[in-house]
Amino acid sequence: MKAVRDTRASLDQRIRKMSQGLQRLGFELEEVRWCNPVPRVWWVELRDRNCSLFVSGGRGASREAAMASALGEFYERLACNQFFADLAFGRELSSADFVHYPNERWFPLSSKGLPEGLMDEATRDHYDLHGQLRSRMLVDTNSGNVARGICAIPFTRQRTGEQVWLPVNILSNLYTNNGMAAGGSVWEGRTQALSEIFERHIKNTILTAGISLPAIPESVLGRHPAFCESIEALRAAGLVVVVQDASLGGKFPLVNITLINPADGGCCAAFGAHPKFEKALERTLTGMMQGRDIDRLSGFAQPCFDLKQVAEQANLEAHFIDSSGVVCWDLLSREPDYAFTEWNVEGDAQAEFEHLCYLIHRVDMDIYIADHEHLGLYCCQVVVPGMADLYPVDRLVHGNNNRAVAMRPALMGLPDLSVESATELQRQLDEARVADELGVAALAGFCPDPGTAWSRLRVGELRCLLALRTGDLQLALEWSDWVLQSGNGSAVGARLYRCLNQLLQFRLDPERQTAHFEYLLQQIHGEPLLRRVRSMLAGGEVFLDLSKIDEDLQGLRLHRSVLDIYRRLQREKTLHPPAPAGAD
Repeated sequence: MKAVRDTRASLDQRIRKMSQGLQRLGFELEEVRWCNPVPRVWWVELRDRNCSLFVSGGRGASREAAMASALGEFYERLACNQFFADLAFGRELSSADFVHYPNERWFPLSSKGLPEGLMDEATRDHYDLHGQLRSRMLVDTNSGNVARGICAIPFTRQRTGEQVWLPVNILSNLYTNNGMAAGGSVWEGRTQALSEIFERHIKNTILTAGISLPAIPESVLGRHPAFCESIEALRAAGLVVVVQDASLGGKFPLVNITLINPADGGCCAAFGAHPKFEKALERTLTGMMQGRDIDRLSGFAQPCFDLKQVAEQANLEAHFIDSSGVVCWDLLSREPDYAFTEWNVEGDAQAEFEHLCYLIHRVDMDIYIADHEHLGLYCCQVVVPGMADLYPVDRLVHGNNNRAVAMRPALMGLPDLSVESATELQRQLDEARVADELGVAALAGFCPDPGTAWSRLRVGELRCLLALRTGDLQLALEWSDWVLQSGNGSAVGARLYRCLNQLLQFRLDPERQTAHFEYLLQQIHGEPLLRRVRSMLAGGEVFLDLSKIDEDLQGLRLHRSVLDIYRRLQREKTLHPPAPAGAD
């Protein structure tokens, strides 16, 4: 009982410290949702009152543990710049003394491969295995500062202790928040980050290879009565729950819990990792229930027999986000590919971290760590190439988040776009092979104000408007068909494109004249709308609904408010510069 009181007191102290630290930084967090779906499982969602884009979630075996988890996630996303990963920074921030961290280094673009000193041999081999990577592909999307070059930050390679410069572009493209963690100590934070990397990598290995896992014996689970109480509550609600050893014969500290709802046959498979077996059980259970109540455990996909479907990138992303992806029946076979193996790492957080490092180095992979302590709480970003990657490395070549950097000037000035610039923007969109459904603001790195035309504009609709601006009415008709089929997102926009589509059909039909139907079109659409569409057909008023954006991102109120917060964080980095790379 004393241990429970001590743990609660420690959590209360940590919560108070983190809350006060965030208040000092100007954040006012509110508790958006709380849930206690089964005994010993809590989750909470936090949000900044002044900017709803700043959100985090936490889970744990108690209310206090969930709150500490959510606050820690908020810190790690701030410290590792995750909240700002895809945002355009504008002229001022992009030309500041430092854009990301005071210890960053800029490498000039090279026409002959990658700049000397950027990355080490192991990371170059991993990220550029086929020799397709070019310097421009590594310009960070935040600054888009091609003249300044490639921004990289120092990581320490754990096996050798050497400093390695990794491009910010690679971090934002391939890892998102994987490998980011906050902790009460260096070792706790690093263990948390590596545990998450193990969890996601080994999970994907198990799922895509169709590996069958052994059940964890009831005699072993019985040593953890709190966990068993939670599982029994799920079963009492009519759910099928299978608890399995995902360590692959004791090689990796992983647990699996698979839940099947008999009402619809849907299946949810969650995985959790930690060097301590009991914590792995807890992480798996709380991870599976985060964001869910017990009466909302339905709607999952049924297990399948198609490993190709399981291995699809979109399905693996669904598993990463909330464990909602499809799994193969093989996962649950009672003829497992491995025997159950008991495992547990004794010792403190440093011993746990060193054990995880040993497991990774044993398979000849490397660990790179950047420490961030400028916010008063230890945070880190851990990169394990080949293990921590959430996306295939060819994304750097074919789906880079900086692909719109060259388009930004044209996108920011759409209301005044010339015919020549519109033609060039069409060419750039074709070359980048951007999905038609993608929001233009997301492509450009803009945070649009809700309810504005910028918040609704998608690439397919932009293509229609560009065709009008260049006078290609046949192409405009095809893209207006696309807009009508996919929807515009507003009643006003739907009316505009319906009218545009009809007038384009009349204009392009050699056997009909618009004037013969003018009386009817006026009754359907009204003269003001018809006047606007006639102007659009002539190449004018095409971008009338879009506000112009200048180099300092005036015209995007919400975006600028987010960057004001980033400026506050930059001042903290100046006040508390990072220790030299390699120092613990």
